[in-house]
Amino acid sequence: MTEDSPEINSLTHVAIIMDGNGRWAKQQNKKTIFGHQEGAKTLQKIVEESVRQKIKFLTVYAFSSENWLRPKDEVESLMGLMRHMLKNEVKKLYKKNIKLKIIGDRSLLPKDLQDLIQKVEKKSENNDALTVIMAISYGAHQEILTAVKKVSEQVSKGHLQAKDITQDIFSDFLETKDIPDPDLLIRTSGEQRISNFLLWQCAYTEFYFTPVLWPDFNETEYQKAIETFYGRKRRFGLRE
Repeated sequence: MTEDSPEINSLTHVAIIMDGNGRWAKQQNKKTIFGHQEGAKTLQKIVEESVRQKIKFLTVYAFSSENWLRPKDEVESLMGLMRHMLKNEVKKLYKKNIKLKIIGDRSLLPKDLQDLIQKVEKKSENNDALTVIMAISYGAHQEILTAVKKVSEQVSKGHLQAKDITQDIFSDFLETKDIPDPDLLIRTSGEQRISNFLLWQCAYTEFYFTPVLWPDFNETEYQKAIETFYGRKRRFGLRE
């Protein structure tokens, strides 16, 4: 959704920065991975609630490009958790008519995890109740830079004229091609920034920040965010 007129207050796509797993675990006197495990359970609930709310796209920030800098044991535990989720959720996704798409630099992921992602994406590609987009090894700066390089290559080869490049054309070179921009972005844990997440796509997204840590973010908290969204007036630069 770039140059076309958007539908005011239509909630089609929700993006979530799932923050606070580590702090939640610390409050419980548990290891960090315990918080991530509980966060994975929360994600399952929010996916199911998104289907009930008839939301068509749900993008979650699962692992940022900066997260590779975390302690090695935490990164390895997160990779293991992703393997577990993908292996165990394939049948559930299929039965619930949910499609899974991964964005981010998957070349940095372990080979077996890359293969597992490809398998799940292929199996669920025709499902259409909800598309869950997981951002793994993802950074918006890198996504935009990669898109710029691809556009430049098309121009240098004569396949595209610089004067003809529009927002829509540029968007087609992003990893979110054919996915509408988020209407609502939710960040848990009280932080009020978007941390290199969907920078291009969130130009007119409504933001909702909550102090609730991600493992405690339940269906009721999700509904609060949705109700807040519907209570706002989205003008997209227009007058009321």
